[in-house]
Amino acid sequence: MAKHSFEFKKKVVLEYLDGKGGMPYLSKKYGLGSNSQLRKWINAYNAFGDEGLMRSRKQTKYSFEKKISVVELYLSSEISYQDLAIQEGINNPSMIANWVNHFRAAGPDALKSHRKGRKKTLDKPKIDSKAQKAEERIVDTSAEHIRELEDELLKLRIENAFLKELRRLRLEDEAKMRERRSSSIASEENSN
Repeated sequence: MAKHSFEFKKKVVLEYLDGKGGMPYLSKKYGLGSNSQLRKWINAYNAFGDEGLMRSRKQTKYSFEKKISVVELYLSSEISYQDLAIQEGINNPSMIANWVNHFRAAGPDALKSHRKGRKKTLDKPKIDSKAQKAEERIVDTSAEHIRELEDELLKLRIENAFLKELRRLRLEDEAKMRERRSSSIASEENSN
């Protein structure tokens, strides 16, 4: 069961939007623990209306391509999970964080949906498995190889975008550090 009901969330958010208190006040008044929970509710309500505050009982399935595009967008820009979720129409920003973490750990394959449960073994005719596997290998080798190359290319493109962004941020930091050093040296010379 959800910790807070839809009605409770809406009441607190509407109080905030009506100007009956700030985030710290309302968080303390309703025992939310931190302002961040209330901020998430407000952002979700502003982006999705009542739907943003309701606990979704349905599990939305996202395609592999959608997941990859969202992860690529996150890695190549300076957007927060919350803002990206709102932009992409995803009600749960932590889902994007999971996708990014899975992608960083295992690459694009980690974002593909996998069947759950045991494999079916009943009702299959017994065929010479060695002959069947050899035949499958001959047929699927080229398509499988192309798929692997495409996955590797996608991973490299995302990694390249990530590294470019990292380099840009480092260059910005170095420029700021040089600026601080030059301003502190100038202030020392002025004081002497």
